[in-house]
Amino acid sequence: MDIEQLRDYCLSKPEAQEGFPFGEGTLVFKVKNKIFLLVGLEKQPLQFNIKCDPEKAIELREEYSCILPGYHMNKKYWNTIIVDGTLSSQQLKGFIDDSYELVIGTK
Repeated sequence: MDIEQLRDYCLSKPEAQEGFPFGEGTLVFKVKNKIFLLVGLEKQPLQFNIKCDPEKAIELREEYSCILPGYHMNKKYWNTIIVDGTLSSQQLKGFIDDSYELVIGTK
């Protein structure tokens, strides 16, 4: 997954919007005025922050070295995903789906 695929996937979510509330270097995706994903545009490899159930967040960090506590976020609820080829596009999309659903309150 590259930045364009990530952007397209996030914007395919109902009512999803993008913006730069923290400056030009960080693209933010929101739904219902709440953030569900942030991505640093300068980072290589691609990295993004997603919201996660607190228990699942810890499990994922223990299972995958490319999943870290959320950079500059509440580490209880946010993970940073490093797109280094460890995780499949389907897994990445699943994490984005989970974040989106947590934010809109359907999960």
